[in-house]
Amino acid sequence: MLTFLGRGSAFTDEHNSAFFVENDELVLIDCAMSSFEKLNDMNMTLYKHIYVLITHTHGDHVSGLGMLIDLMEFSVKTPITIVAPSKEVENDIRYLLRNIEGCADSWYGLTNASEFKKDWFDCAIPTFHTEQLEGKCFGYHLTVGGNKVVYTGDTNTLEPFEKYFEEGTYAYMEISAYRSPVHLYCIDMHDKIAELTAKGVHVYLMHMDDEKRIESVLADTGAQLAPLIGGDLSLNDIAKTLDGIFEIMDGLYKDTCMNRIKDHTKLFKYITELGKTIVDADRASFWKWDKRRNQLWTMSSTDLDKIVIPDSTGLVGKALRNKHIVVTNDPYSDPDFNKDVDLRSGYTTKSVLVLPVANINGEFIGALQLINKHSADGFDEVEDAKKLSLAALVCGIALESETFLEDSHHDRLTGLRNRMGFYYDFAKKYKEYLLPGSGKKMALFICDIDKFKRVNDTYGHNAGDDVLKFTSHLIESFCNEDDGVYRWGGEEFVMIMRDADLEAAAKKAEEIRVKLMGSEINADGNKINCTMSFGCAVFDPFKTIEENVSAADEKLYTAKETGRNKVCT
Repeated sequence: MLTFLGRGSAFTDEHNSAFFVENDELVLIDCAMSSFEKLNDMNMTLYKHIYVLITHTHGDHVSGLGMLIDLMEFSVKTPITIVAPSKEVENDIRYLLRNIEGCADSWYGLTNASEFKKDWFDCAIPTFHTEQLEGKCFGYHLTVGGNKVVYTGDTNTLEPFEKYFEEGTYAYMEISAYRSPVHLYCIDMHDKIAELTAKGVHVYLMHMDDEKRIESVLADTGAQLAPLIGGDLSLNDIAKTLDGIFEIMDGLYKDTCMNRIKDHTKLFKYITELGKTIVDADRASFWKWDKRRNQLWTMSSTDLDKIVIPDSTGLVGKALRNKHIVVTNDPYSDPDFNKDVDLRSGYTTKSVLVLPVANINGEFIGALQLINKHSADGFDEVEDAKKLSLAALVCGIALESETFLEDSHHDRLTGLRNRMGFYYDFAKKYKEYLLPGSGKKMALFICDIDKFKRVNDTYGHNAGDDVLKFTSHLIESFCNEDDGVYRWGGEEFVMIMRDADLEAAAKKAEEIRVKLMGSEINADGNKINCTMSFGCAVFDPFKTIEENVSAADEKLYTAKETGRNKVCT
């Protein structure tokens, strides 16, 4: 719903001003100077258009308007439209901007409520405030996120708004701690506010001169203070959050500087935990965009095992496709939300924030996702994204490093892991198979394409590349989770099979041999048939990696020397 940049009246530190976001458009209601100062710290380039609804022309409502127009014209370059509640107020604003603020007409759009058309805009509501501004003070009736919203602006009566107060309406009401002829007095309004909340109207209080007194007087009415950007945190809450942040940072620093982290997995866990703590969310996850496989998968996630989904699905996929932050506080109504995890786990997702992260070249490579903020209003796209920006940046840098390492382990032509990846995997996922006496068995084969040089010489290197790509994909299609396939060099490939014996290795090699022999390869427009020879061996933990590969290579040599297109063990 509405979030407030300030909710104070004329003589407070932060004057009343609210905003909401619809379809990448920022909608402001009034713009005092104290509000402009906060807007100036926000990333205004996130929005494709800015609209400012004016309630009336008092300085505590429009004093920041000229500066906002200047910012858009000279720095941000986002179009801005000012919406006056009436033609008369439109003329006043034009005079203010031209003759006092010095803003050229071409820097902004200016219209009035009777001519303005937007799905979220219903109407301006004339009301009473000061005698000097008779006929120039208004509130608004809006539709925000599918909900009816009444915004009173400055008023000394609720009479013009009464017909809009229906069950489920969100009413943002000005209120004063002191009796005056120009504002609603909190004691006089006590029973009326209680009546509205009992009717099912959500009442939020704004334009307040003494919040503590107002909160005390209206404590039993069901009204709430209008939500401020960044939320209302007690000093104890802030101290507790900071302590949690510092503890995570300390652990990350010690593990990194003392060389306890051998890869980025633990770093990602630290950063996702940091993000969760910063915005007080229930869950956090960091996702990698695996463009090679068109997949998204979690590098780290709280309370969940690794998740792998197609990159065309989910809110993470949406954020990466659109290159934009995604926020939803009603995920089950969002067609891009993937309900599968909730259905499997029984978890209920109430709010989601996704920040896409890019590498140094501006290419998006992953995303930081937060789920279920511990706040009734859910995530705030501007404020929560600002809090998480450093965590997302660190994740992006780490992921870029991880991706660079991953790319160095893959062959560009075939997409298979290369020889560097082969040795890396032996240091990681095959490590325990190297231990004598572990009781674990592993088999491997090495193979190459028969008479491959003849393909290059006859059809050209483009055709040879097509044959290599076809063959590598065919071999990879026979891999299961316990297998790994590598381009060893040239037209040679190696497959490692965990928990497999010599018979199993030979059986798989034979299946691949037969499949390739019966395949017609489209190689640079030519139809080519190829065969392969295989040498199989059982991995011996008492030998080096190179000695084990050589054992299989000797069998491959035998296959080549005894006629090719065969499997030797």
